[in-house]
Amino acid sequence: MAADIDRIIDRRRLKRSLNVWRVIGIFAAAASIALIVKGSGIAPDLVPEKPHIAVLDITDVILDDPDRNDLLRDILDDDDARALIVRINSPGGTFVGGENLYEGLRSVSAIKPVVAVIGNMGTSAAYMAALGSRHIFVREGSLTGSIGVILQSANIMKLLDKIGIEPVTVKSAAMKAQPNPVEEFTPESRLMIAGVIDDMYDIFLGIVAERRGMTKDAMRVHADGRVFTGRQALVAGLVDSIGGMTEAREWLDTEAEISKELPIINVTPGIEESPIFDLISGSLGKTLFSERLNLDGVLALWHPQLNM
Repeated sequence: MAADIDRIIDRRRLKRSLNVWRVIGIFAAAASIALIVKGSGIAPDLVPEKPHIAVLDITDVILDDPDRNDLLRDILDDDDARALIVRINSPGGTFVGGENLYEGLRSVSAIKPVVAVIGNMGTSAAYMAALGSRHIFVREGSLTGSIGVILQSANIMKLLDKIGIEPVTVKSAAMKAQPNPVEEFTPESRLMIAGVIDDMYDIFLGIVAERRGMTKDAMRVHADGRVFTGRQALVAGLVDSIGGMTEAREWLDTEAEISKELPIINVTPGIEESPIFDLISGSLGKTLFSERLNLDGVLALWHPQLNM
């Protein structure tokens, strides 16, 4: 009897193990297909050859995205894309990611009307990106602002000492790899890093001041890292109007002579237009596609909510 029970248990374990490996195999095969499609540059052309308003969604953490940069250049060159609406729902991201997106939107808005519509959130680098548009809409309860730059690290030397680990570092100069969790953060290192952060903050502040028609000194009172509701941001001069997609289309119609009767075409950079990639990204996004977890560089990011 005991032997029979053992055989039954072994069979059940084997069955569970086989099911797990089947699932892994299916996901691995699908991931391989998605990556092959991505590598080959295959993406369906969803934009008809007729006048339209392009809509680009900016969500989650903003990173430097070459596919998105290419897409903005395509919109700029496409005579049928009469205007661009950028829907933003993001806490920010890397400084360079926000800077490149801002520059890309500025390039488009120099030729065609670009309107930003901030939904639940458009803070830090996401707000920087919104400044690339000609007009910024927010909801009354939208969170925006958080003008600032942050670099965070930690010192784990005491913890390593308690568990008997001695870190060893060999480097060419004292400022290399600072801050570093396994080295003392000296006053000299802190001063150096503060200089980097201050310079990036000055770049951010300059963008805000220029685009909102204020001096840097006048803008500083709003640029201490705090967030604003949409209503507060409107009073502070950080945004232009309360509204959403309907109001954005009406603004294009009245202010830019872009008919609100034109169809809306949602555009997405690169492979994200593929339903295969959407399936894999949604299922394995935080494991196989680890780019979402890598925030290389200094951040312009509001931390309390990180939609990942």
